[in-house]
Amino acid sequence: MPARIPDIKLVRQLIPPLSHELHKGQAGRVGVVGGSEESVKGVDLCHIFCSPGASTAIKSYSPDLIVHPYLRTQDTVQSKTIKEIVENVSSLFSRLHVLVVGPGLSRDAIMQDTARELIKKARENDMAIVIDADGLYLVQQHPETVQGYKKAVLTPNVVEFKRLCQKMNVQTNKEQTDQAAKDLSQSLGGVTVVQKGSIDIITNGDQVLQCDAEGGLKRMGGQGDVLSGAIAAFLAWGKAYQEGVWSHSNEIPAKDIAMYATWGACQITRTSSNLAFKKYGRSVLTTHMLEEIGASYDQFMKH
Repeated sequence: MPARIPDIKLVRQLIPPLSHELHKGQAGRVGVVGGSEESVKGVDLCHIFCSPGASTAIKSYSPDLIVHPYLRTQDTVQSKTIKEIVENVSSLFSRLHVLVVGPGLSRDAIMQDTARELIKKARENDMAIVIDADGLYLVQQHPETVQGYKKAVLTPNVVEFKRLCQKMNVQTNKEQTDQAAKDLSQSLGGVTVVQKGSIDIITNGDQVLQCDAEGGLKRMGGQGDVLSGAIAAFLAWGKAYQEGVWSHSNEIPAKDIAMYATWGACQITRTSSNLAFKKYGRSVLTTHMLEEIGASYDQFMKH
């Protein structure tokens, strides 16, 4: 099946209305394991699980973030066991809709092992999981951590995608990037794969979507974090959509929600990058993208 662009009118249905009838938390509760100051704008609550050393900086970054300094590295673990750390973090999973794993995580052995156990806990809780950055390194080392879990979304860049394909014995071909992404998803049991590039390819091993919205012309650190946060927001809204938190036509099948949510997030992220680049040109920063998230949502809803 060739890559296609979904009906944007359907994807819009995933975005909750701004209404006095909704209360805090209904429009998304997201947890981030690692400590990135990524954007999950649009959701109601964002919990950051990080090491104590990172907590002060993250707290000072934004009063909107709820910071839990529960994680430990090899240098700071001391008397804490991984089991205790995992219990502290996962005790809050009942409050969350989506877990993001990877941005700001590092490749520290204790952090990696903790993240691996937290992914297992999230699976037990039937949570959607977005995996990026050092979380993808974890998957590369231990693919069974996500294998077969269809509520997982992986967001590799070109290098990360190639490494994952090598690990899973998937052939890559510059002329058939859609097929490689599809094969990678199938090898991992139907997880959603977002192959980031000049055109984003999104596949669950069955369907293939593409997002070709115009982005900015500069690549800088943190753009992937923005995408991970946007995907988490859309997935949280997708859960609320399924639960009928607001009135809608219920046209999106449950099996398609992750794909549509991920495509919507790619569209928003690429648009915010483009709007920021138009303003700042070569001096654009990822923080400028965050300033354009609201305008990107407005443009998305009017498209």
